[in-house]
Amino acid sequence: MPLSAHEREQFLAEPHIAALSVSAGEHRGPLAVPIWYQYHPGGEVWVLTGPGSEKARLIEAAGRFTMMVERVEPTVRYVSVEGAVTRTVPGTDDMMREMAQRYLAPEKVDAYLHFAKAQLGEQVAIYLRPEHWRSADMGSS
Repeated sequence: MPLSAHEREQFLAEPHIAALSVSAGEHRGPLAVPIWYQYHPGGEVWVLTGPGSEKARLIEAAGRFTMMVERVEPTVRYVSVEGAVTRTVPGTDDMMREMAQRYLAPEKVDAYLHFAKAQLGEQVAIYLRPEHWRSADMGSS
């Protein structure tokens, strides 16, 4: 059964690991990778990645991407959202902290940020405006 607009936005706002998918060009299947993301109901989705990463280059070329999040307990539920990129901006320390705090236990955030700064380098935030939604909850009546 499809989720209501409110239910799907609330579910997407939870800290799931997303599967990001973007066209890899003619004669190729889409690139599909796991990624952390941020979303607040009614707003845009944003992700952080290296500016020269394959996903950043493919997203720039396509101008759009898809993300899907799911769970299996207490019911099988998923939300998929696709849309146009609205902007790409330099990632900031505050963005990295916000993302780390979304996914990690408080005592692990500072260590992750130290790792990210040393190993991941410069980041860009890519924003997506949700245009097309798919959702279902297989346990709802």
